[in-house]
Amino acid sequence: MAAQPAQSNVVLVGKKPVMNYVLATLTLLNQGVKEVVIKARGRAISKAVDTVEIVRKRFLPGKVDIKSIQIDSQEIQNPDGRRTRVSTIEIVLERKD
Repeated sequence: MAAQPAQSNVVLVGKKPVMNYVLATLTLLNQGVKEVVIKARGRAISKAVDTVEIVRKRFLPGKVDIKSIQIDSQEIQNPDGRRTRVSTIEIVLERKD
């Protein structure tokens, strides 16, 4: 699997606190980006959903809509060599005009 260059409108959710991802999303939206893609997999999916809801309901109520939500799964190889499936989510937020 080749490493893909990070897009400028993508927030990858991981192990950090939720507010870090909220701040990253708000920063992108305030820079004039029309769409922000929030991606997560595995246990971080709940943080991605929390991030979207905090942005939509607390910081930018009425100014941001969910354009699409895609769920999928990826097969990855564990450090011990076993292959396992991990759920993924991709939420696209769109700024209203």
